[in-house]
Amino acid sequence: MQILKARYALRASATQLQAWSIRSRTATTERKHVEYKPIRSVLVANRGEIAIRVFRACTELGIRSVAIYSEQDRLQMHRQKADESYLVGKGLPPVEAYLSIPEIIRVAKENDVDAIHPGYGLLSERSDFAHATIDAGLRFIGPSPHVVQQMGDKVAARKAAIEAKVPIVPGTDGPVTSKEDALQFCQQHGLPVIFKAAYGGGGRGMRVVREMSEVASAFERASSEALGAFGNGSMFIERFIERPRHIEVQLLGDKAGNVVHLYERDCSVQRRHQKVVEIAPAPRLDPEVRQKMVDCAVHLARHVGYENAGTVEFLLDDKGNFYFIEVNARLQVEHTITEEVTGIDLVQSQIRIAEGLTLPEMGLTQDKIKTQGYAIQCRVTTEDPANNFQPSTGRIEVFRSGEGMGIRLDSASTYAGAIISPYYDSLLVKVISHAHDLPSSAAKMNRALREFRIRGVKTNIPFLLNVLENPKFLNGAVDTYFIDENPQLFMFKPSQNRAQKILNYLGYVLVNGPATPLATNIPPSDVKPYIPPVPLDLSPEALKRQELTGENTAVQPPKGFKQILDEGGPEAFARAVRQHSGLLLMDTTFRDAHQSLLATRVRTHDLLAAAPYVAHHFSGLYALENWGGATFDVALRFLHECPWERLEDMRRLIPNIPFQMLLRGANAVGYTNYPDNVVYKFCDMAVKAGMDIFRVFDSLNYLPNLILGMDAAGKAGGVVEAAISYTGDVSDPTKTKYDLKYYLNLADELVKAGTHVLAIKDMAGLLKPRAAKLLITAIRDKHPSVPIHVHTHDTSGAGVASMLACAHAGADVVDVAVDAMSGLTSQPSMGAVVASLQGDPLHTGTYVHVAVDAMSDLSS
Repeated sequence: MQILKARYALRASATQLQAWSIRSRTATTERKHVEYKPIRSVLVANRGEIAIRVFRACTELGIRSVAIYSEQDRLQMHRQKADESYLVGKGLPPVEAYLSIPEIIRVAKENDVDAIHPGYGLLSERSDFAHATIDAGLRFIGPSPHVVQQMGDKVAARKAAIEAKVPIVPGTDGPVTSKEDALQFCQQHGLPVIFKAAYGGGGRGMRVVREMSEVASAFERASSEALGAFGNGSMFIERFIERPRHIEVQLLGDKAGNVVHLYERDCSVQRRHQKVVEIAPAPRLDPEVRQKMVDCAVHLARHVGYENAGTVEFLLDDKGNFYFIEVNARLQVEHTITEEVTGIDLVQSQIRIAEGLTLPEMGLTQDKIKTQGYAIQCRVTTEDPANNFQPSTGRIEVFRSGEGMGIRLDSASTYAGAIISPYYDSLLVKVISHAHDLPSSAAKMNRALREFRIRGVKTNIPFLLNVLENPKFLNGAVDTYFIDENPQLFMFKPSQNRAQKILNYLGYVLVNGPATPLATNIPPSDVKPYIPPVPLDLSPEALKRQELTGENTAVQPPKGFKQILDEGGPEAFARAVRQHSGLLLMDTTFRDAHQSLLATRVRTHDLLAAAPYVAHHFSGLYALENWGGATFDVALRFLHECPWERLEDMRRLIPNIPFQMLLRGANAVGYTNYPDNVVYKFCDMAVKAGMDIFRVFDSLNYLPNLILGMDAAGKAGGVVEAAISYTGDVSDPTKTKYDLKYYLNLADELVKAGTHVLAIKDMAGLLKPRAAKLLITAIRDKHPSVPIHVHTHDTSGAGVASMLACAHAGADVVDVAVDAMSGLTSQPSMGAVVASLQGDPLHTGTYVHVAVDAMSDLSS
């Protein structure tokens, strides 16, 4: 409350200072007996963007601002921008609330309002509203009621223009109310003609007729539309000027009879007689024509005794002839561009004129009014240009505006969460650009519109961008046919809206949990898969414990290499692997087998069902590869699952077998290079979630990339398994540049960098048995204490033979997949390797013999 009082005190001081300044000037300026009376409070009888525009002008002048709002507008922004706001028209339909003159006058009288500003639209051109305001002892910020009535009547305005000797288009002397009179005029003056509502504007009730057979029907449709829009179906008829430019001149007049023009605007870019884009000043306008046009506008205003702001509109043909259309006795939507090029605040000027200041006292004499550069206004509306500009309503879900140097935004309901209702005009925000020339101004506008992100409702921004990029527009060569003759303006590239799709997806998952939609209409199978049993502890103590706590009575699985790793660390694990007498196997079924088929197509729920059996019957495995690679990318996108949760759940059910993952060096599990700290943090989190062995590789064997991944895995506490990517054929050095020496040098560097295990990664299945024997033998001879792990794909069909050759040459571990998931792009068959080594000193041991067949059945 104290802050509010301080604001009013400051405004009162400002008002006193302004009054003193005016009195000082009045002493030396002839005022023609115009009384000056300061305005201390203004009510805006309007809503939305124009109401906010007036409130801002009032605040800058130290004037209290008062808003009115309908029940439907109780959450609209214009309420919050005013010092006070009051409900009008309770129980009335949305638009009628703002048309209730008695209600508006009541609010003004009850709340100590000095003046009313009508804005534009609604009551702004109603002479009865101006009369009611003045009769209530309030000031009307606009022309006198007589001028509002005279200029609002197109016939009276036309008569005034004739009296002032302003060029007019041939037309009827008065309103026409019947199709017979319309037909008679057309037969007398010829076609084409235009029917226009006599008591309203904005493009409603307008029809152009070029054929005599269409006169009657066109008149009836136009008259019916005017009756519905303005309550009067009377029509005005005039000759239709082909291919005109629509030029309007901005005027200011005071109570002392002074009138000045603020130059002109080009409003030719129209769709169905509604302005879309406006330019100030009018480009490519002959200076002589400009001067004649503004002189006529000023002369007409003086003739009718015009005061306050107004606009005189003309049609300009291609020969330089111009014709009076009408006077808009109010502020125009496009007043902003005149303000930008002249630097004159039209709304503040309106208020000052209503207070009784003269134009000279305000420093507004014609010789001081100049234009600088070009300004463009685009009306961003909630309409769908791809759907015949149908209105779009609803909630704005995302809003980001376009701003920056040379850009002005006049808006109202432009924020995330705003509700766009069907009750009012579709204008969302007016975007105004200003630069030294037209192309530069268009470039600023283009850039600003492209910065906008508006989601939840459709907007006309794609259409506006097409207009701004059109060569004719950029050259200023536009007329009222511009939109109709350029169908390419309606060709739009649909928005991707990626960000909103992600937000919708995340919101859906947060509320409803993850879903796994089917890719086809085929219903899911109702067959219950066979899950191999695990040994149970059936002792009375265990059964009683299960009854009390719900704890599973499964016996603990046998200890495996995981326990050696946990107790002794990576070095002890590597020694145990190296000292093992037989060949060790790593099972890739959970991850790499057949291009991650299980990992990316089967739910974690189903993988966990098989996990206890694996823990009990495959306890002697070197590791399970169950993570990394495509797990992240595809599980998230298609299974809608969290791979981190999968890792933690599998670790809980398989506590005895080490887990292995694929790490693409500095690329981690992605397909691009990440900052180093991201890779380090990822490895640290992976170890904490249950990961043990990191197979680090780079497809090009780029050492810096490899060493970064090795260092990150090692510092996280994981087992570092540096992998050499294999290609070519070391058994035939004449056919490859990657000879045995190349691979031995790489092995030396990786061992020197501190790898715990050395891996050969044969991604293409090129490692032939003879080459395998040469390569592994050479590495084993050079590094006798380092475990060697060989990974291949069985694409060529020689995988089993190659892995056996590796084993006999000194490899400690080879990669396999359970039989049903092996072969081709997968790894060699586990069953084939196990069977081939039976009776061999390198046999895989009894831990895997019984399990192979059951596991194969499970994965089928």
